[in-house]
Amino acid sequence: MTGVNSLWDAIGRSGAATRGLAAPAAILGRKSSFAIADLAVGSTLGPSLETLRGRAVLLSTREQLATAVALIELDGVARRMVLCTPDLTPQQLLSIAAAAEADCIVSDTAPGATSPLTPFVLAGRPQPAPSGLERRASEHTEWILLTSGTTGAPKLVAHTLETLAGTLPAQPRDAKPSTWSTFYDIRRYGGLQIYLRAVLGRAPLVLSSSAESTHDFLARAAAAGVTHISGTPSHWRRALMSGEARILKPEYVRLSGEVADQALLDSLGAAYPNALVAHAFASTEAGLAFEVNDGLAGFPADFLGAHPQIEMKIVDGTLRVRSGRTALRYIGSAGGDLAGGDRFVDTGDRVELVDQRYYFRGRMGGVINVGGLKVYPEEVESVLNADPRVRMSLVRARRSPITGAVAVADVVLADGVAADGSVALNTLKTDLLDACRRALPAHKVPATLRFVRALELTTAGKIVRPSDAPS
Repeated sequence: MTGVNSLWDAIGRSGAATRGLAAPAAILGRKSSFAIADLAVGSTLGPSLETLRGRAVLLSTREQLATAVALIELDGVARRMVLCTPDLTPQQLLSIAAAAEADCIVSDTAPGATSPLTPFVLAGRPQPAPSGLERRASEHTEWILLTSGTTGAPKLVAHTLETLAGTLPAQPRDAKPSTWSTFYDIRRYGGLQIYLRAVLGRAPLVLSSSAESTHDFLARAAAAGVTHISGTPSHWRRALMSGEARILKPEYVRLSGEVADQALLDSLGAAYPNALVAHAFASTEAGLAFEVNDGLAGFPADFLGAHPQIEMKIVDGTLRVRSGRTALRYIGSAGGDLAGGDRFVDTGDRVELVDQRYYFRGRMGGVINVGGLKVYPEEVESVLNADPRVRMSLVRARRSPITGAVAVADVVLADGVAADGSVALNTLKTDLLDACRRALPAHKVPATLRFVRALELTTAGKIVRPSDAPS
């Protein structure tokens, strides 16, 4: 990406002529689609595109497709683009605008009457420019992403196109055509990575929608011939639970955003026997660190120091990353330091070395303190999820007058398991707790275990974890 001034410039350098992009370079939403080549002769912002030059802009749309187009329009034009998700309240948008020093908002809907932000509304289709359209890149645009905020208010993290896409693998000219999709929202880091891989590779991209069921999304992706698809482990567990996962015939399946345990990797391998099942480690702040392609949970110890452009080390049990993909800084006064003086980002993810392989044990911020002893929920969940009768689980804290807290577990069962009745469920509960006792120290064994119909997910596709657990 060195020397590339904007996303539009990068699309051109990826091998397509500015006015003759390959026909498959399209983005498909739930109700409509968009051919990137249309931007060569028009703009969804019309004359407003030039008005936005050099400004800090909130990008807040209902539909992902509108954001996907606006990113190409505004990179190299706006000084700063803030990618906002549709779940934000008007007050949150104003707070984010203040932190990002933005005074305008680009949306696909009419603005609220009371908003002090100057509105710019995207047209559904590029409006032709009678005298031609010059897409002059005058700004080194900052891309501002919001962290998931599962443990508090989201932070604003500054990237550039180079930090987001600088080391994405190049598409060989003779490679078989790919069609990409993702369960992620492209306004989150994980989804944005897939968006950039598709757009820069001139490949079709199928966007998900919160307005459709897992079945409908998978059916639409299958109809579009999706070959490469990504999501969080929770996304994939829901897909497997839907009973419709085999609608897809992918060549590449990717997990990121949460711990990928062996049971889930094995289940996906069985569902997609002809696909490469990979899991990646990335965060909004640290960027993409690595991808694991050997079908096993964790990552080999020799990954540390194996990549010339990405440095990793373990300090006090947590993974730290430094690379050209690391974010520039936090925006606003509440963010704090993004990295230490050596520019290594502490990911907060605890890892443990076992037989020359590192395994993720959980987030440092999610630890449960049981009488002074630490319990990482993800470590316990991996034991529960290893049982084929379990689809997913959540371990959380419950207050205790004796130890301060104890760990308890909520478990979602695989399809058909609950049909055997209460006696079988009691036996299953005993089996799961016995498995925990065999694999874990006593303080990590759940004090209670209950079966639930579903677990709540955040808008980023991760399990909602209580932020007020005693520690």
